[in-house]
Amino acid sequence: MYICSQCGACCKHLEQSEIYKELDRGDGTCIYLADNKCSIYDERPLVCRVDDCYYIFFKDQMTLEEYYRLNYEACDLLKKKEG
Repeated sequence: MYICSQCGACCKHLEQSEIYKELDRGDGTCIYLADNKCSIYDERPLVCRVDDCYYIFFKDQMTLEEYYRLNYEACDLLKKKEG
């Protein structure tokens, strides 16, 4: 299982990827981010669910370990943008 640090960085930089466009409130921040947490976590969109996305979209293209590594790298890059 992907272990999220719950820092909120991915929810504050939606402009980095077109797939999050409908969640962007206009400034790169997710419309569902409240107090640095997802206000709809249990019902969040598929694009926000790392493990589910792997099994639906990426399992035939890479290993789970590679997919996690790429996600952790992206997370680290977004955290650096935070400051």
